[in-house]
Amino acid sequence: MTRKNLLVFVFVLMGQFLLAQEPAVRHLEELIVSDSQLKKFTSTQSVHTLNDSVLKKNNPLLTHLLNYTTGIYFKEYGLGMSSSASFRGTTGAQTAVIWNGININSQTLGQTDFNTLNASDFSSVSVRAGGGSVIYGSGAIGGSIHLNNDFEFKKTFENCFRLEYGSFSTSLVNYGVKAASDKVYTSVGFTRYDSKNDYTIPGTDKKNLNGAFYNTSLNANFGYKINEKNYLKYYGNFFSGERHFSLIFSTEIPTKYKNLNMRNLFEWAGFYGKWVSKFKVGFLSEEYNYFPDIKKTNFSFGKVETFLTKYDLSYDLAKNMKLNAIADYSQNKGNGSDITYENRRVGGLSIMLNHKIGWFLYEVTARRELTNVYKSPYLYSAGVQFKCTDYYSLRLNSSKNYRIPSFDDLYWIGSGNRDLKPETSQQYEIGNQFAFKYVTLELTGFYNDITDMIRWLPAGSVWRPMNIDKVEAYGLEGKLNARKNFGKHAVSIDGNYSYTISKNRETSKQLIYVPYHKATISLGYYYRKLSAYFQNMYVGEVFTRSDNNPKYNLKAYNVSNFGLDYDFGKKKIIKVGAKVQNLFQVKYEIVEGRFMPGRNFNLYINFKF
Repeated sequence: MTRKNLLVFVFVLMGQFLLAQEPAVRHLEELIVSDSQLKKFTSTQSVHTLNDSVLKKNNPLLTHLLNYTTGIYFKEYGLGMSSSASFRGTTGAQTAVIWNGININSQTLGQTDFNTLNASDFSSVSVRAGGGSVIYGSGAIGGSIHLNNDFEFKKTFENCFRLEYGSFSTSLVNYGVKAASDKVYTSVGFTRYDSKNDYTIPGTDKKNLNGAFYNTSLNANFGYKINEKNYLKYYGNFFSGERHFSLIFSTEIPTKYKNLNMRNLFEWAGFYGKWVSKFKVGFLSEEYNYFPDIKKTNFSFGKVETFLTKYDLSYDLAKNMKLNAIADYSQNKGNGSDITYENRRVGGLSIMLNHKIGWFLYEVTARRELTNVYKSPYLYSAGVQFKCTDYYSLRLNSSKNYRIPSFDDLYWIGSGNRDLKPETSQQYEIGNQFAFKYVTLELTGFYNDITDMIRWLPAGSVWRPMNIDKVEAYGLEGKLNARKNFGKHAVSIDGNYSYTISKNRETSKQLIYVPYHKATISLGYYYRKLSAYFQNMYVGEVFTRSDNNPKYNLKAYNVSNFGLDYDFGKKKIIKVGAKVQNLFQVKYEIVEGRFMPGRNFNLYINFKF
């Protein structure tokens, strides 16, 4: 499908919709939600949302936040270095990252580096377990992570200024302002985060060499209410960073890596009685420079620019029955020192239905894509939810999902394979939720059959990507949330546990860097203006060789953090706090040879006015 044909289809659909407008005004509660599909079409899958207060209690980089609050395993090459997610036993490229409703996984690598995202740039972060390719496209096989900036059109003026300083000369400066009326919404945020990152490895006299990093991010969101039915919105995000990659041996040549990411998204939202129309236009750019010798000026580079359009049309067939259609088109233009200029075009159409009948709910979705590069499979998702009692509900879901080959997979000079097929997966899950007065417990079992997994293998004197692996992943997830007030005191408990088998079907060996066990627990205590928390993360041993040779296993580790803060003033305009990370000085490595820091401290002050 060409861009011209798809755009004609979108505007014809829009025109038909405008002729069918109804005079009634729709309740606009959902307007403040940037990713409406996350709210409307995930009733048969687990969604875990982390709000603003949780985001502020954790290290600004997204890796740390999600590591201690979810069951996702992160493969991190040292503090602040490259970081990728393993969700339900899948690879980093099989986890989709969704920014305000659009997929922002890197087009060059096919995945997201979670240490290039600052949590302070977003209103909330949500984790959606299981397949989601029908709605969110490539990579949503293991799950998806949603970064949201929400709008609220009511009179507001708020400033927030935060300063942090800690071990290894680590500092953070963050400023955000939010101003709104019933017609205009504006929020702007700035974050600067840097560190010498020269920590001593616990139990040794060795330091983390060449580990310095810094990054700057700017986040801007604007909204304008044209009238009661029409709204214009803009989302913008800019990230610039530099990292000196840590050395394993002191004799290695120091290297560094610079990256620049820019994201721009415009949206026109219309609410016309039973109809809701959302038209989005976006421009994304990702660019990197890699310096193989930090003392020299020569470097390799890559850049991909993405243009996208998305038209989302929904209709309320009945009070609790919603039909949604999405037509989208994206064009990726990339080039670099290892990739010649390439142009990739992808168009797609998704249909979704959600219907609730008393205690029973079902949802069905389907998607078809057309592209100039590869043959895309038909995708679907179907699920049901039973509200069996006031305290127990049951979810069942099945879906087919996929991941497209990255630019490196297809176009790497001398090695890329243009005949690659998308990775596909067939997934099933069953979820149980128990909700009592103070406690909520979720237990989910899942099974995922992945075919045509892409691996880079030696082909003569070069390495080439091939569709060769078949992977079977299954396991059990548990999530616990408890809240209780005792007069002026309050306590909270949040826990996650994941048991994961992810094995190559031919060898029956567990995939490398996929732990069988991961568990987290967070305990919170609140008394008037005082709050304290304790976090603990346990990760079981992992294999680092495909033959599962135990000689090279990375040992299990158990890491704890503690934090304390206090609000000053009647209006709580000043908050002072301290954090201790790796409280018990544990020596551990997430990637072979890449040791993480021991006990370290952080002080912060937050002004809100």
